[in-house]
Amino acid sequence: MTHVYTTSTQRSSNDSIDILVLGAGMAGLTAARALAGAGQRVLVLEARNRVGGRIWTERIGDAVIELGAEFVHGCPPELLALIEEAGLTLAERDGAMVRYEDGRLRADDEGEREAVFAPLEELEEFAGPDVSFAEFLAHRPVSEEVRTALTRYVEGYNAADAQRISAASLGVQQEAEESIEGYRAFHVVGGYDQVPQYLAQRIEAMGGALRADTRVERVVWRPGHVEVQTNQGSFTAKRAIVTLPLGVLQSGRVVFEPAPAEVLALAERLCMGEASRITLHFRERIWSTLAPQPAMAELSFLFTQEEVPSVWWTTHPMPSTTLTGWAGGPRSKALRGHSAEELGELACAQLARVFQLDAAYLREQLLGCSTHHWSADEYALGAYSYIGAGGLDAPQRMSEPVAETLYFAGEHTDTSGQWGTVHAAMRSGLRAAQQVLAATVSR
Repeated sequence: MTHVYTTSTQRSSNDSIDILVLGAGMAGLTAARALAGAGQRVLVLEARNRVGGRIWTERIGDAVIELGAEFVHGCPPELLALIEEAGLTLAERDGAMVRYEDGRLRADDEGEREAVFAPLEELEEFAGPDVSFAEFLAHRPVSEEVRTALTRYVEGYNAADAQRISAASLGVQQEAEESIEGYRAFHVVGGYDQVPQYLAQRIEAMGGALRADTRVERVVWRPGHVEVQTNQGSFTAKRAIVTLPLGVLQSGRVVFEPAPAEVLALAERLCMGEASRITLHFRERIWSTLAPQPAMAELSFLFTQEEVPSVWWTTHPMPSTTLTGWAGGPRSKALRGHSAEELGELACAQLARVFQLDAAYLREQLLGCSTHHWSADEYALGAYSYIGAGGLDAPQRMSEPVAETLYFAGEHTDTSGQWGTVHAAMRSGLRAAQQVLAATVSR
């Protein structure tokens, strides 16, 4: 792990900061880079000993394992431009989809899948009073089998509870994804953490500063003045961009004096998702020779809906012996509280059933299991956000400046319908930076 952002510079003196940025995730880094590039004196405060927030890459031998965000969803121009600028390479994930049903593996049927997901397409035209997805589905003429499949899909993909997630927001999300070819998925070759690390380097090269291991505890403010109290002392500036994850904002762990009451009330209309993911690192691609062929040799996604995790993926077409399992929403709780070693045992037992292989053989092939419990992470308190029923206007309203002094950013404040993604965090950071610069020019 890189520990380069301890920042011994004296730029943190009270007289030398224009903007404080709270958090070195993608929202905060994007905002800080834009502001530093515009000549603003910026200090980024980060509680962790690394940058990237919920982007966190682990390297074990030749294996590159993402503990947080992994996919570049579709072709968002801001993120693709940054990756190109950083000199990094994207690889598109493709390959076969395989389903485990009725005790056997079979290649996924695209036509069958489209028929099952047809009710989701209706959400793009959703115009009634907002309700939860569960309530929306309860009034659709679908079979119990389809209802279960759709519920598990929405909960898994959005890390959401179907009893809470907004039906209207799912329609907005689908339209937004279509605009960027959201059906495509890419990964950053060599690890996603290279992206925030590049941003951090650019910030410092432009004269900005970052302080790691600096936990924000209290934000005392009045129009035109902010004092941020941390475990490493206090810092003052004219304005602050707050990029705390939604879960942390909702927890009250960071105290605001006075409280921006409307923003905090709006935050309660949003939800922090829960998810569990585990990555198994095997000696060999144990699945590649199994039936059906050629699907298993080209395996990209494996759906095991009756199991937890209910989705597995490989790095195909990139060569790797890792297999990542994912469970989102309420079902993810079954994996919470287990150590990596325990999860490795549970996963081998599940995959032994799915692959019809001996569990002892799988355990012998297993080199290691990597996981991180984001809901238990004190600096995240969840995976990523989703919109609660009736809360569709909350992100837009949260994005409005508070007395031209406090600016809230983060994927939960995205106004383009892309909540929960890295590019949503970037867009919110760019928006906040533009708001700050507009306020600076107007004075």
